[in-house]
Amino acid sequence: MKLRIRHMALTAALIVGLPVSMAGIGAAQDFPSRPVEFVVPWGAGGGADQVARKLAKIMEPKLKVSMPIINVPGATGQTGLTKMLTAPADGYSISVFIGDTFALQAGTPPPKWTMQDIEPLGIVIQQPSAFLVAEGGRFKNWADLEAAAKKERLRVGVTGFGSNDDLTVNYLAKKGLQFASVPFPKPGERYSAVLGGHAEVVFEQIGDVRSFVDDKKMKPVILFADKRDPNFPDVPTSVELGHKVTLPQFRAIVVKSGTDPKIVKTLSDALAEATRDPEYVAYLKDQYADANSFVANSGTAAYLAGELKAMKALIADSGISKEAPAAEKK
Repeated sequence: MKLRIRHMALTAALIVGLPVSMAGIGAAQDFPSRPVEFVVPWGAGGGADQVARKLAKIMEPKLKVSMPIINVPGATGQTGLTKMLTAPADGYSISVFIGDTFALQAGTPPPKWTMQDIEPLGIVIQQPSAFLVAEGGRFKNWADLEAAAKKERLRVGVTGFGSNDDLTVNYLAKKGLQFASVPFPKPGERYSAVLGGHAEVVFEQIGDVRSFVDDKKMKPVILFADKRDPNFPDVPTSVELGHKVTLPQFRAIVVKSGTDPKIVKTLSDALAEATRDPEYVAYLKDQYADANSFVANSGTAAYLAGELKAMKALIADSGISKEAPAAEKK
């Protein structure tokens, strides 16, 4: 009798638990069945926003759901990242994740979030960065800017403290050039700062401000790369000038760790397909980006490890102890 009761109890427990497990399987198989929120941890109009909107447009018909763009700027990208990380790990909230936010991991102490909190779906764009100045202003080229920076404090519009931008500015400052970071989390504010004279320089990827460059409102004076860009043959590189700093910008798409592997595969496969779309290939060219920018989710760990090593080496070479800003120690 006792054996029969135990058997009945076990059967009942299995029956009760069955809908939960089956629901989980069904959720993965039916994904996506509703809109996928695409978080951009920066303001509208910048490179992160542009790449998200381009990818969403291409991925929506593939996933057969809409992908609304949600701009959440602040704290060098951490405010938007936090929004994604506090959502359920169900694949319905994904986020742009860029080199500037990743650079915070090289700080001391690092932010409370770790790379174990996110699952990269893939790296979708890689671009060299540059210092740009207002066209028609007091600086005609890098020689002019360098000479001024040896005599006076020059403001550089950056994405945020602790970012790739900020690391580069601090590196140059330690080399005797009086550059100082001024953070502007909203791209429009960053661009208007240099155009309106509120900052002398902006640290940016040329493709992100191509409209300003094409309209002769901004121009690059130094490219942080190891070789010159054929589109700007007269612009010197940091390496040829003796500055061991490149830190190319990358932008990845991530989802919260713990998301069902089947859902991760659905999203990463759709992303990989989108990067091969002719419209996206043309977009990379228009952005002066690396044509081979895409790194699949399986290769992101090795890629990011290399980037982190380069960031820490830059901090060490600068002779500074880079601390994460107090506002970002959350």
